[in-house]
Amino acid sequence: MESRQPNSTDPTAEIVEDSTAATRRIERLSSHLNPPPGGFDGAEAEMALAPCAGRAKIDVNTEQLSKYMRGKYRDVQQGVYDYFNSRPELQTPIEISKDDHRELCMRQLMGLVTEAGIRPFRYVVDDPARYFAILEAVGSVDMSLGIKMGVQFSLWGGSVVNLGTKKHIDKYFEGIDSVEYPGCFAMTELHHGSNVQGIQTVATFDPMNDEFVIDTPNDGAIKWWIGNAAVHGKFATVFAKLMLPTHDTKGVSDMGVHAFIVPIRDMKTNKPLPGVQIHDCGHKVGLNGVDNGALRFRSVRIPRENLLNRFGDVGRDGKYTSSLPSINKRFAATLGELVGGRVGLAYSSVGVLKIAVIIAVRYSLLRQQFGPPKQPEISILDYQSQQHKLMPMLASTYAFHFATSHLVAKYAEMKKTHDEELVGDVHALSAGLKAYVTSYTAKSLSICREACGGHGYAAVNRFGSLRNDHDIFQTFEGDNTVLLQQVAGYLLKQYKEKFQGGTLAVTWNYLRDSMNFYLSQPNPVTARWEGQDHLRDPKFQLDAFRYRTSRLLQSVAVRLQKHSKTLGSFGAWNRCLNHLLTLAESHIESVILAKFIDAVRRCPDEKSRAALKLLCDLYAMDRIWKDIGTYRNVDYVAPNKAKAIHKLTEYLCFQVKNIAKEVVDAFDLPDYVTRAPIGMQAAEDAYSVYTQYAGF
Repeated sequence: MESRQPNSTDPTAEIVEDSTAATRRIERLSSHLNPPPGGFDGAEAEMALAPCAGRAKIDVNTEQLSKYMRGKYRDVQQGVYDYFNSRPELQTPIEISKDDHRELCMRQLMGLVTEAGIRPFRYVVDDPARYFAILEAVGSVDMSLGIKMGVQFSLWGGSVVNLGTKKHIDKYFEGIDSVEYPGCFAMTELHHGSNVQGIQTVATFDPMNDEFVIDTPNDGAIKWWIGNAAVHGKFATVFAKLMLPTHDTKGVSDMGVHAFIVPIRDMKTNKPLPGVQIHDCGHKVGLNGVDNGALRFRSVRIPRENLLNRFGDVGRDGKYTSSLPSINKRFAATLGELVGGRVGLAYSSVGVLKIAVIIAVRYSLLRQQFGPPKQPEISILDYQSQQHKLMPMLASTYAFHFATSHLVAKYAEMKKTHDEELVGDVHALSAGLKAYVTSYTAKSLSICREACGGHGYAAVNRFGSLRNDHDIFQTFEGDNTVLLQQVAGYLLKQYKEKFQGGTLAVTWNYLRDSMNFYLSQPNPVTARWEGQDHLRDPKFQLDAFRYRTSRLLQSVAVRLQKHSKTLGSFGAWNRCLNHLLTLAESHIESVILAKFIDAVRRCPDEKSRAALKLLCDLYAMDRIWKDIGTYRNVDYVAPNKAKAIHKLTEYLCFQVKNIAKEVVDAFDLPDYVTRAPIGMQAAEDAYSVYTQYAGF
């Protein structure tokens, strides 16, 4: 019989080929539902659902992998876990009122500092990596406690040490460190959140009395959502427009947004000070252990020395001095010093994701439902649909761990060197990772809850509280959509620098080194390569991610230039906004993959390296497959290669499933930290512990 080519123009050949493909598909589906008596052969055996299927499993040394993951701050985190495990009265119960939760949260913080002797504030500047490790551990105990700690030490304390000078540090450091001076960070207003330069609170200098007068001019300027304000805060770092009196008709001169230390409560009675109105923002969706409040100031007088004057000062004569020449420069420097909050949120969000993935994966291994006829039930993680939900998420958790660890290291280096290029790099990287990771975690918490069925809905199994407490991570310290726009803006700036021959920051090097390569026409030969060795080659994976980013960057730059001629720069930006957000996410994914590949390469233990390589491959393939349309549209990937990527992604999900228990165990979070009966490390205890909560 004459063979027919797939591209034959013979319509009969096409019909026969379609019919054959359909028949093969039906046979394959049938075989999955009713396995043949002799079992499957070869690769089909590995992918089959039946328990007797062959499993090519990597041997994982959980202890070595955990040692590599946890790093040098494992002991300090364990100290946090051990302290709270030894103090059951400080553990947050499942059911607790708002007011009780707030008081418990304060007792937890005081216990950590005074009893356990863990003093996080001492590391905020000198050892940020240690501080963030403590923050992750504390957030695992109770997310409200993590946020309250962050408000006290990173925001209130951080504003004093980063925006103030020696006189402020000498006066306030010990009180902040011991929590004798509980404080707030009063930036957000009722009418202004992300647009900090638009805030309306004013601080007018009174030269006669050498004081600033803090005023809330209207309801829109009420400080809102201020953590620690409703109950415990004694001080607040208040962001306000600094107004200086002038001798012209205007009367005052606006010097831009500055930060001021404002006492808000009496140190002994805890009552609001004269002119300070404090109200409770009330019950929230989550984080009800944090006492968010609203502050209004009516002619509140503070000494001139309470201006945090690192970037701008007012003399006794009312003269303003600054080393920075403009309002915008001073504002950028001020916000740049507060970037640690975003670093902490990105890092802590990964900690939340780890807990959720541990619970969901362990339950999916424990839970058994259905199976082949007349054979035992199989675990729900043996189902491809469950693997598809959870295995890319598990791989992403590892990817985010290494990316945020890199961010923390860069931030620590920035705090030591104050290198200007590094400051810009960390600002963009923290904005992008905070936005990307917190959005991913928020979605994943719902997926994990669903993946655990009805038992995932029980409060004791924590998905509800994790989801509610984490949800606001997408908003505070910068709305995620706004932060992604900042990343896009940095990319466009670097793109412009590239064509003007300037230098690029380290994170953006690939734009300089390879832009011409990435923007050239795809190679029609490599576009068809579909072998596993090629698809699992880190160079192919990183090239694919960077090609997509470069294409998005080049095309949005062209669109912005085109639309700005008719719409102006703001209108053009808004017209291209979705394109810009996609660009920012693509760049961040490229950074995440690059750091994952580096982490795989650096891993000293061979078995751990093999496991990490598998996870890294799944992260890369899953992301490429999810955006396969982009690659197909520009012929970067031919149809046969796209199909191979899909098949490999499914196969990698299956392979990761085989080591899922060892990989989640390597996060090294004890049962008394995860605190979910269905997510216990010893599967045989899970149901018995769970039934005890129902009184059996």
